[in-house]
Amino acid sequence: MGYSGLQKGTVSVWGGETERFYKGATTVPVVQSVAFSYGDPDEWYEVATGRAEGYIYSRNTNPTVRVLEEKIRALEGAEAATSFSTGMGAISNTLWALLGPGKRVVTIKDTYGGASRLFLDFLPAYGIEVTLCETGNHEEMEAEIARGCDLVYLETPTNPTLKVVDVARLSLAARTAGAVTVVDNTFATPINQNPLSLGADLVIHSATKFLCGHSDAMGGLLCGKAALVQKVYGFREINGASLQGDPAYMILRGMKTLELRIERQNASAMQVAQYLLAHPAVENVFYPGLPSHHGYEVASTQMSGYGGVLSFALKGGYDAVKAFLPKLRLVHLAASLGSVSTLAGPPRTTSHVELTEEQRALLGIPESLIRYSVGIENVQDLIADLGQALAVLSAPPTPEVR
Repeated sequence: MGYSGLQKGTVSVWGGETERFYKGATTVPVVQSVAFSYGDPDEWYEVATGRAEGYIYSRNTNPTVRVLEEKIRALEGAEAATSFSTGMGAISNTLWALLGPGKRVVTIKDTYGGASRLFLDFLPAYGIEVTLCETGNHEEMEAEIARGCDLVYLETPTNPTLKVVDVARLSLAARTAGAVTVVDNTFATPINQNPLSLGADLVIHSATKFLCGHSDAMGGLLCGKAALVQKVYGFREINGASLQGDPAYMILRGMKTLELRIERQNASAMQVAQYLLAHPAVENVFYPGLPSHHGYEVASTQMSGYGGVLSFALKGGYDAVKAFLPKLRLVHLAASLGSVSTLAGPPRTTSHVELTEEQRALLGIPESLIRYSVGIENVQDLIADLGQALAVLSAPPTPEVR
């Protein structure tokens, strides 16, 4: 069955699930088998060599995982998709599969901390040239791409400062230079943004986040041009960062409500951002849905919604962060995002814990910053919670009792 003409909410439910499951089950069965048997050696050989559809070994893929891969393929409008045990598995396997000694990658400074470590430490150690450009400086990126490169890696909106890059513009520059464009679409989700339709070659998701939506399963997904996906799949097949049936099932279950959750989180994050922007204890708010945001115009062009994550810097530096965070009641202070419950924390313990304070400063991440991932709670309750916690920062000091 094709999915043309269907809205994303419908594809979130039915993508990959149009065939009749075992014994007529209406929910995707969890297949936990490591291996799959064949009575006919010739048929087995055909499947093992990729000449026929089927399953051989769950390190490669399995029926439950295949449904998830088909669902993200349909949602992103891709030719093919594959999966990984984690989001970082998706990022690292993609980079290692497509790059090698003597290759060059052009990227932005504001990538997720794990990806930043790859660009700052791991890839250069293997003879891969990495050029970090100022996020949002499209002229600089175009010039660096034109110098010659093999891969352009983008993340938009970025983690954790929510900067925005023009996917269509930079994909065109990459295509002109003969480079592959890879976009991390985790923050936006396929509900808000489809990079392949803007000219990108590959799209990455940390499925642990919004796709799963419940903070109870980990996974990574890659989709895009079939030849590129197959190349990364071949690397992952041997590298072994495979997604298994149980987490795949939980991510699939979460994706049924993806559009509903994202619509709620889009609206709530906008209200929270507007509230924080007007608060005297807040120095700056980073959310692409605010007209004051540097990337607002680009975001309004390439996104249909601005997402459920924002960040804000408090006046008073990290001391203010330490005073404020413990006062929040309707939030988990934890290193993740995209859940039905609100999650918050500073980059030094969440997105960029792998980096030093100096490296975070180099990337333009202040120590006073807080990433706030809005859940599906009532937004007025969240705003009231933020208000009572922020009041601590403006309250007069308690007189010392002698």
